[in-house]
Amino acid sequence: MVKKSSMKFIFHLMFFYIAMLCCYAESAAASKQYYSIDNFLIKENLIKNSKLAIIACDSNETPLDKVNGVFTFTINGFRQTLSFQDGVAIAPQEIDKSSFVFLKHENQQGAHSKLYYVYKNDDGLKPFKINWMVLLLVPFIIVVIASLYKRLLFIAVLVLIALIYFNYSKGLRFEGIYETIHHGIKSFF
Repeated sequence: MVKKSSMKFIFHLMFFYIAMLCCYAESAAASKQYYSIDNFLIKENLIKNSKLAIIACDSNETPLDKVNGVFTFTINGFRQTLSFQDGVAIAPQEIDKSSFVFLKHENQQGAHSKLYYVYKNDDGLKPFKINWMVLLLVPFIIVVIASLYKRLLFIAVLVLIALIYFNYSKGLRFEGIYETIHHGIKSFF
């Protein structure tokens, strides 16, 4: 009799121990949920040190403060590993003059990229997001005007060359233009 009751006790104790381990594993897995970055925006770092803060956000551009960890971004063609804490990471490069900044992040859901023009003045950095339609419409309008008024063809070519030179001198590469337009058209359909 004593053996059966001690066996029952050991069996119940082991069952209770296994149940507690399962509950602990579930709660640990729930507390370490995986968050991916599907949308982001940039702002000036709060301490105004000429660095950009990359903020993870949802599709409505509401910041996600639960994103923590290390994520890989491509910033102007250079691969960077950024450490996100409470949904914010600081880009390691300082911005010393106004320039274009092309950011790209790839995860399981695909590639997410954005193009910004960061204007630097005495007050700090002011990032302006560039819409993909602007990248298509400005050259298209210049070409249409030049084709309508043949006398403006030379001026239109000069304006296009000046636009290409300005973009290139401010750090905008063909890859940034192409990927911005490609992702914009993909999201449009």
